[in-house]
Amino acid sequence: MPETTPETHVIDFRAAEQLLASRDPRGAIKLLDSVIAAHPESGAARLLRARAYFASARLRAAEREFQHIVDHEPDNAFAHFALARTFQRAGRPDRAQRHFRLAAALDPRPEYLEAARFES
Repeated sequence: MPETTPETHVIDFRAAEQLLASRDPRGAIKLLDSVIAAHPESGAARLLRARAYFASARLRAAEREFQHIVDHEPDNAFAHFALARTFQRAGRPDRAQRHFRLAAALDPRPEYLEAARFES
């Protein structure tokens, strides 16, 4: 088995970004699992894996990852927004609305305001 190094994890992270961009979320998840095992504190890797879970319709796994990010970075507007989208897609609109509103309060981007049903 080849030795993994910090450089290997960076390469795997970048490759996972490319896989997700090319619509291969399952391939991205495979690469990110080892990155996160080595660096469980990496918010960027967890956020990318959460996005990959969402893209592959693994909503419970996406919810867990986005919730982890929100718990550790409560001012991360994108994580709140993505968690809300996950709840919305899972048919849980009440949970979604809370996080849409938090995202909009943290960052008044038009898409966040619209989703939270605030006026821009």
